[in-house]
Amino acid sequence: MRATLRWAHSDLRTHRGEALFLVLATAGIVASLLLAAALFGYATNPWQRVFTQAHGAHVTLHTTASADAGRLAGLDGVESVAGPYPTASLTLASRGLRASVEMRGTSAEPRVGRPLVTSGHWLDPATPDGVVLESRLARALLTAPGDTLTVPGTARKLTVVGVADSAEPRYRPGERTGLVWALPPAVTDPAVTDPGGQVVGLRLTDPGDTGYAVQRAVTELGAGAIGEVSTWQQARAEAQGDNRLLGQVLGLFGLGALVAAGFAVHGAIATRIRGHLRDLSILKAIGFTPGQVVRVFLIQHLVYALLGAVAAAALTEALGSAVPGRLGDAVAVWQGLPGHTVALFTVPAGAVLFIGATTGLAAWRAGRVPPVPVPRPAASPAGRLSGVARRALGAGVPPALVLGWHKAFTRRPRSLSAVGRLALPLLLIVVALSAWTTIDRFHSSPERMGLPTALGVRADTSLGDLATRALLERDPQVAAAYPGVEVAALVPGQTATIALRGLGTHREPYPFTLAEGRAARGPDEAVAGQGLLDLLHVRVGDWVRMTVGDQPQILHIVGRSIEPENAGRVISTSLDTLRANDPDLRPSLYQLRLDPGADPDAVAARLATAGRGHLDVHTVANPADGLSPLRAVVLGLIVILALIGLIELLTAIGGTVREGERDLLALKAIGLSPRQITAVTVTATAGTALGAVLLAMAVGLPLAHWLIDAQGRSSGIGAGIAQGPSPVLLLLLGTAAVLGAAALAALPAARAARRRLADTLSAVA
Repeated sequence: MRATLRWAHSDLRTHRGEALFLVLATAGIVASLLLAAALFGYATNPWQRVFTQAHGAHVTLHTTASADAGRLAGLDGVESVAGPYPTASLTLASRGLRASVEMRGTSAEPRVGRPLVTSGHWLDPATPDGVVLESRLARALLTAPGDTLTVPGTARKLTVVGVADSAEPRYRPGERTGLVWALPPAVTDPAVTDPGGQVVGLRLTDPGDTGYAVQRAVTELGAGAIGEVSTWQQARAEAQGDNRLLGQVLGLFGLGALVAAGFAVHGAIATRIRGHLRDLSILKAIGFTPGQVVRVFLIQHLVYALLGAVAAAALTEALGSAVPGRLGDAVAVWQGLPGHTVALFTVPAGAVLFIGATTGLAAWRAGRVPPVPVPRPAASPAGRLSGVARRALGAGVPPALVLGWHKAFTRRPRSLSAVGRLALPLLLIVVALSAWTTIDRFHSSPERMGLPTALGVRADTSLGDLATRALLERDPQVAAAYPGVEVAALVPGQTATIALRGLGTHREPYPFTLAEGRAARGPDEAVAGQGLLDLLHVRVGDWVRMTVGDQPQILHIVGRSIEPENAGRVISTSLDTLRANDPDLRPSLYQLRLDPGADPDAVAARLATAGRGHLDVHTVANPADGLSPLRAVVLGLIVILALIGLIELLTAIGGTVREGERDLLALKAIGLSPRQITAVTVTATAGTALGAVLLAMAVGLPLAHWLIDAQGRSSGIGAGIAQGPSPVLLLLLGTAAVLGAAALAALPAARAARRRLADTLSAVA
């Protein structure tokens, strides 16, 4: 055991830098995997907790006021019913902020879909104008219990008595109205609110039968009575949102980095074994068994991996919740979940075992080294100069460059292995940079990512269409105002509702961002998002039928648009096409395209002031806004991958220097100076790095596009959003890798070229 420890200690002193980089890389990998686990837990469990405690409804139906929703309680599979509750739509304002809301009338707390009051109290008849706000809506309006809300355009005021969490889809400005609970008289009194519909919630005995239950409910009430349908799966998907994507990115890159680290360790040990065959034979000769030789390498690298894993787990547990932003919130919530302790031990243990397995495979070869060294062949058939190399020498190309290039690729299996191992972390860096570039493109060129407009406007009924458009286009920075409507439509089979939008006119078409097909120009033509195509199992070129109220709408899908909203479950046509079925249809919203360089917030403030309380103006939500933590994540992953690449580069340099020792006498004999001999090794290392860079870019760019587009398809946005890094950035990455490899190889190559003759003869022997 003492001899084993002394050998391990000696090897550590010789390879201190490599050991340090391995510890740091392992720590980064384990930390990214733990953060991925935290984000997955954070994405799912808070909503699941609210849904369970609130006894949430699996199906929520918005119906007309005349529908007999009470009959739904008798449907098979319905366990209990919440409501029906009267509803009214209005706009609330507070501290200069406005939000469109759905006010829901109820006196007692619902048994199904019960709001979980987090501050204040529930509705009290002693406060007839009191309301309870959904928590995200309250944060958007910067309100708390005791604050007063106003209804723009009226003298009505409401008092916030409570804030509550809800398992229903949450408020999103411009996309989904906020939820407000009030006493029934505050909702149904025509003197204070416009007549609305009603909402009913169904809790099912089997959540898996949600689609069938929706179909039965629509059949029972009639399609004309249904306004909108939302399910618990949609609410869960919206609640998970960007957190799940962040977890997927961290997990994917963490696993990729773990594989790259395993290959790097395997390559380092294999190279070290080739350079110490004589030392290993001596160990065998003095009594070391094959198992002891294997344990030397195995224990040594397990200790490195264990140090990194323990450090990562300790830092994540102690400091993870202090990280600002969503990552810190995710870790804080994750630490209180039941599976936290298991993940905290399982993830580091799995990483250590994987590195141990790759170490064991390489160390097994060390155990097979015979006690008597086998003489190496004086020359290898593969080592002869190729015809191209000989012609290059004859053409006057410096011998150092020719011999270095020949040395890098003369032993094909070994050379390809070194290039492949170094290419893996570089490939993952290319994928990470592609993800970064795609996020940047959402901000720098939103019109290419499905966001051609920057502001959305809703006007109250006191303003007509012409007056509203004139008011909007009067602003000097508004380039165009596109009128439109958005309604919920029942899909064929009546199992869900989608968003049917009419935007722009035939004379002024809306600039949809198309990824496939063509724009909708003729009557009954439309473009659809990927989420809708997947939901209906249709393709571009198909006709689809949907129902709006009791009116059917048949549209021809001629293109696929990139749709960041509503999980891509959107079909869009022109306002003129919808007016063909309903001539009395009037615009209810306006999408504004601004001049380049215009500040959306400043334009929104001017329009709100000019509207004098008649306009509800909001900025269009950008899906990349929720991915801002991904920038720091990508940067951290690039650092980890760079450390792994550095380990592999040091391994390649060490192997090249050791293999060049026996060629040293021959190179000196043909007249090469120490500087030229150094250049041979530097060129060989730079050639290996160049081959890795080219392989990483050739494979990494298509892989990045496939991964990003696959994520786009799964989220409903659709393929076509992937953006690769700029050629300048790729050139800088490749140049830095090649020049860095050459710089790192220069010092050990120079030392080897100036070795004494006796040392060189000893190495060759």
